[in-house]
Amino acid sequence: MARKIGFYTVLFYVAYGLFFYWYLFYHADTALPFEYQGSQADPATFLNSRELALSEEYSKVRNFLFFLSTPFEWVLYILILIFGLSKAYQKWGEKSAKYKLLQQGIYLFWLSVTAYIATFPLSYISYTLSKTYHISTQNFAAWMKDELIDFWVNFVFLYLLVIVIYWLMNKSKKRWWLYAWLISVPFTLFITFIQPVVIDPLYNDFTPLKNKELETKILNLAKKSNIPAEHVFEVNMSDKTNALNAYVTGIGSNSRIVLWDTTLNQLKDKEILFVMAHEMAHYVEKHIYIGIGISLSLSLIGLYIIYRLMHIIIAKWGDAFKINEVKDIRSLPLMLALISFLFFISSPLTNTISRYEENRADEYAVAITEDPESGITTFQKLAKTGLSEVNPPLLVKIFRYNHPTMLERIAELEEASVLKRNSEK
Repeated sequence: MARKIGFYTVLFYVAYGLFFYWYLFYHADTALPFEYQGSQADPATFLNSRELALSEEYSKVRNFLFFLSTPFEWVLYILILIFGLSKAYQKWGEKSAKYKLLQQGIYLFWLSVTAYIATFPLSYISYTLSKTYHISTQNFAAWMKDELIDFWVNFVFLYLLVIVIYWLMNKSKKRWWLYAWLISVPFTLFITFIQPVVIDPLYNDFTPLKNKELETKILNLAKKSNIPAEHVFEVNMSDKTNALNAYVTGIGSNSRIVLWDTTLNQLKDKEILFVMAHEMAHYVEKHIYIGIGISLSLSLIGLYIIYRLMHIIIAKWGDAFKINEVKDIRSLPLMLALISFLFFISSPLTNTISRYEENRADEYAVAITEDPESGITTFQKLAKTGLSEVNPPLLVKIFRYNHPTMLERIAELEEASVLKRNSEK
């Protein structure tokens, strides 16, 4: 049975990969609809022929890597179960430590190391791809430093979750999923609160915005939006990327307005103000809190589905997976595979909600700055520096895009610009 499950798992992954290779490289049509040709949304108006070709090449490979990466996790965790590695990690933990908490930590360490080594080739290919196309400016040593920080941050958070969840499983066989969700509510709020001041600085250096004249303009815009901001922060990203970005993060007193230095270097003040007005809209319209609410709602549903599926799968294939019962730490790879799968299949819904919020933010930026033209040139530069597809394939948009496509965003702003000019006549 174990061999059969392993064979069909690998066969599914190969078939899945071949489908997306065919879809992305041969079937998907990214040509611009006729009505947008020659408009400001047409990439031919702001990209040269070489940039157009590079954008198409880069997008295809990057999208293909995306669709390969997540299902690879499912295959990996299933193979870890089938080949008895999960059982071996448990034994190593029991032999190396007396206390259960340490045993779980040792188990999780070996599981995490295995997953990291197995997924490293895909991560490295993604890194070299971005370097080849001059998106990333980060050297290998700096990239590895971020990778190792990622590993340990993820390990610590996952260890805390494992301790709590498997303790709850042993205390309540039927309600552990509900109690785990109840605990996740304050935990999620706490992480969102501390992220700007504890987690983000692990990766980058944040300093007050040096351009005080620009900071004054941004704070005046914040005041206009009733945002109680006193400082704007800039972060040194030019050592890592040529891409542009800005964001408002955190909740409560830890909320921060942040600009990448690449954005400061490549955008004009009017364009930066449009970007900041867009980001401020997320604060004004409570998108951060709405996002937390949606995330918690989906996690409640997801935990219940995982609870049900784990019992069904272990009852039917427990012997093949070498798992005796759900509360056994050996069931962790199965849980992680299910979590990854549920995140993947729910992404079309969460991306749709996010695209709506981003569209609202664009509309807010137009209303408060009254400068849609700056928005158009900003999005053109974003597409240029990131080699972004203006009109991505449908499945890419559904599963990858949490923002409207550049075609949609620029076209809406172009319409707003026309309306503005007509109203001024």
